[in-house]
Amino acid sequence: MSTITQEIEQAIASLVADNKQPSIALIKARLTTPLPIPVIIKALQAWQKNAKVPHIEKQQRVLTADQRIEQLEQQVLALSTRLARLEANG
Repeated sequence: MSTITQEIEQAIASLVADNKQPSIALIKARLTTPLPIPVIIKALQAWQKNAKVPHIEKQQRVLTADQRIEQLEQQVLALSTRLARLEANG
């Protein structure tokens, strides 16, 4: 198992132990290694469906401007959804 996979699993396990619902922001805050948001989203979605984090390998690649924009758009969507949920419950 890769160290990235282990680290994400540990972050999720610590959140569950603290009686917190794992979210992208909470997982990201508990990681010691910075990971792209799409990787965290994929891991969280897999964990929510199967209670298991998929094997994730560290990749060394340079993102194109379009890929970076797509990541930012996904992050904005996730944050907007979370904000709307918080406002609705507030």
